[in-house]
Amino acid sequence: SVPQVLPPIPPASMIPGFQAVPPVNAAAATSALSSILAAQQAAQDKVNRELFVGNTPHGTSEMLLIQFLNGAMRRIGLCPSDMSPILQCRVNQKFAFVECLSIDYANKALNLNGIPFLGACLKVSRPSKYTGPFVPSKTWQELTGQPVPANMTPVDQNFSSAEEKVNRELFIGNTTPEMTEQMLKDFLGKAMEQVGLTSQPGNPITACRVSGKFAFIELRSQEEAAKALNLNNIPYLGAQLRVGRPSKYTGAVTPHGNWEDILAKYMSGELQLPAQGGAPATETAPPTVPPPPQVAQTTVVEIKSMLTAADFESSEEYEEILEDTKDECSQFGVLKSVVIPRTGPGFTKVFLEYNTVDEAAKAIGGLAGRTFDGRRVAATYFDETKYANEDYTD
Repeated sequence: SVPQVLPPIPPASMIPGFQAVPPVNAAAATSALSSILAAQQAAQDKVNRELFVGNTPHGTSEMLLIQFLNGAMRRIGLCPSDMSPILQCRVNQKFAFVECLSIDYANKALNLNGIPFLGACLKVSRPSKYTGPFVPSKTWQELTGQPVPANMTPVDQNFSSAEEKVNRELFIGNTTPEMTEQMLKDFLGKAMEQVGLTSQPGNPITACRVSGKFAFIELRSQEEAAKALNLNNIPYLGAQLRVGRPSKYTGAVTPHGNWEDILAKYMSGELQLPAQGGAPATETAPPTVPPPPQVAQTTVVEIKSMLTAADFESSEEYEEILEDTKDECSQFGVLKSVVIPRTGPGFTKVFLEYNTVDEAAKAIGGLAGRTFDGRRVAATYFDETKYANEDYTD
């Protein structure tokens, strides 16, 4: 066969519609890229020099806020006496943003967090779009030693975003399958509003996620998260919800009561809503009951009066109680083991083995005064040797 000869390809310039691409100017491209990078860096630098200022009273002027914050920084030595590190300010209805002279001055200005201003404590923190490193700071009260004025609500300390979120989260145990995220959010939020456990109007619960037999809720502030601990044992849809800190919480133990305590105080008139002339429920914990000195301090904690024989009637309920106990009690430290004997001398008791004696002590202090299904539990140290030998006798 005769091989087929293809026609020659014409030059590109002869192809209809062809437009020649001009050669790339390397210098111009490099200059353009440098300009883009410089603009991005300048924008990021501006974000790093900005601070969010919350709780600003209605009608606050930009110039007044600039002068007030600059004066405060000079007064306590956060800048030289002839320096004005706050350059600009833009005010919205309930908050503002200020721009500082440098990132270093922005870091220093974080210590203004909580400063009293026209009847309110200002919340000074990084804006949400800040992505730089976390810079530790103090509140104005910690820095100056001045107390929060009696008629003002204190602000939370600045934490890293992850730590701050954990401090606003709570674990909700003993949930049932029919409880949806919206149902829990509405029910618990309304309960807090009804008995004065909120710091401001509206539902204090901003988010809820359900996972099997438990859930987690997120509060809008750390202060309200601490108050919400008083919801522990609140009845809902035939179950008593257990409310506590999540296992990843590493802060201090928060003294609190239970729903029975709060409801009793509210019904008796001892606790009143702010609208009724009372103060919000901030100190609701019952007196701390020290553990009886039965044995020396150990890493093992024994809990009595928490369970009854009825809690062991089904394996499913037993496993649920075991998992809820692990989640609830891990907030005090690293749990090496949890034992809930189903027979023998340890029947209806709960045993927690922690990594250290300090963690066991923290658990005993945190469990003191708590109630479970209306019963006040008792937490004490337990002999480590007996626990290792599975001897649960008193």
